[in-house]
Amino acid sequence: MIGIIFLVVFLLLMTSIGIWGMRKTKTLGDFFLGGRSMGPWVSAVAYGTSYFSAVLFIGFAGTQGWQFGLHALWIALGNALIGALAAWLVLARRTRRMTQNLDTMTMPEYLQERYGAKHLKPVAASVIFFFLLPYSASVFKGLGHLFEVVFHIPYDMALLVMIAFTGVYLILGGYFAIALTDFIQGIIMFFGAMAMIGVLAAQGGGFVEILAKVRDNYPLHVPLERQPTVLTILSLVFMTSFGTWGLPQMTQKFYAIKNEQVISKAAIVTTIFALVIGFSAYLTGTFAHVFFTLDSVPKNEGGGIFYDRIVPTLLTNHLPELLMALILLLVLSASMSTLSSLVLVSSSSVAIDLYPSRTSAKTGKDISVAMMRFLSAIFVIISYLISRFQFSFIVTLMSLSWGAISGAFAAPYIYGLYWKRATKTGAYMGLLSGLLIEILLFFVLGTANSPLAASCAIVVPFIIVPLVSLCTKAPEQSLLDRAFEGL
Repeated sequence: MIGIIFLVVFLLLMTSIGIWGMRKTKTLGDFFLGGRSMGPWVSAVAYGTSYFSAVLFIGFAGTQGWQFGLHALWIALGNALIGALAAWLVLARRTRRMTQNLDTMTMPEYLQERYGAKHLKPVAASVIFFFLLPYSASVFKGLGHLFEVVFHIPYDMALLVMIAFTGVYLILGGYFAIALTDFIQGIIMFFGAMAMIGVLAAQGGGFVEILAKVRDNYPLHVPLERQPTVLTILSLVFMTSFGTWGLPQMTQKFYAIKNEQVISKAAIVTTIFALVIGFSAYLTGTFAHVFFTLDSVPKNEGGGIFYDRIVPTLLTNHLPELLMALILLLVLSASMSTLSSLVLVSSSSVAIDLYPSRTSAKTGKDISVAMMRFLSAIFVIISYLISRFQFSFIVTLMSLSWGAISGAFAAPYIYGLYWKRATKTGAYMGLLSGLLIEILLFFVLGTANSPLAASCAIVVPFIIVPLVSLCTKAPEQSLLDRAFEGL
């Protein structure tokens, strides 16, 4: 009952923020970037809450916590130091300055203007549209399973509730609403995560004692021949940490910051946030080795371990009702924040990057904000349908999405920020090589080695872009002068 009350209050608050955001949203820049006016705390927490979602708390924490044991904590450390701290310090200043110089709001727009390649924008936008939608559906899927276990709400009903409220505050308020709700959700996540670990550790005999039990029980649950190799662990750390550098929904946060003085503060706040959330999530997953045996760990119909149910079952069985309600809001907060960012970036791939005109032919009025709201609603509905019906080819795209998007964009994006000699042909080849390598290796190596496939897809374009660029015509000096002004 307490959980239901918390949930209702939370959802009403999100709706109110959406209405407030609607009043502040007048232009396309307001809707998509909050008018580039975000301060350090809001920017930092928005980045962190977009990073971590139900996919982490439900899927990754349960899967890697059980399969990797304490080795899963290397992922949390990599996420904080590389995915958060280094990303802000290396990318934020140049991204904000260059996107302002080029007057761009999206990754496809940036690539087109930075490289002077008029066909690069629709190609990049198509990649975003094709792969981010399944990714957003995977977030809904994880959240639906949590509601199913905790509240005994049918999976379909849980999806409908999440779709409705995520859609309301996103469609009404745009990035203003997203940023403020991210901040509130981030506070819930931060304190809820620490409370969750504290209670579970106390039930396991104390923090040092429970870690010792995990270390002792892990080889009993996962035989040596089934334990991950060093290469598997490193590739997963690399994919989930450096891989975020090429994700449009993450880099968008750099576009929206108020000024460059925000960056150092935001980097510190984001890193602390990532350390707490990442370690809390993966520690919870590893604690399963203390609270479950091979006989009691959740199983699917085929008798295999049901990894998506490990963490929800663990929390339901071992947390008091009040804290469980807070943890539900924690995961809900993480998921709604990630979803709103994904939907915003996905809808922008059509409304900003592919839509030919932002002005009504009849009235001459700017219809871009209305178009973004309409497409956001459409994308939310499509995400629901994907997560509800789980089409087999969509499930495959979910597994491919992270590696495909980051592989396609990381090298052209980062070289564009730092290397003036990078050419449009190099950018094309970098984007296409990352995408094709991810798809090829995913099917050759299999799902179990998908982190390795994604890592290769991210790394190879960093070799392709300079090789092709040095063999093709250098960019025009006027383009470079405009892009690198002040850098």
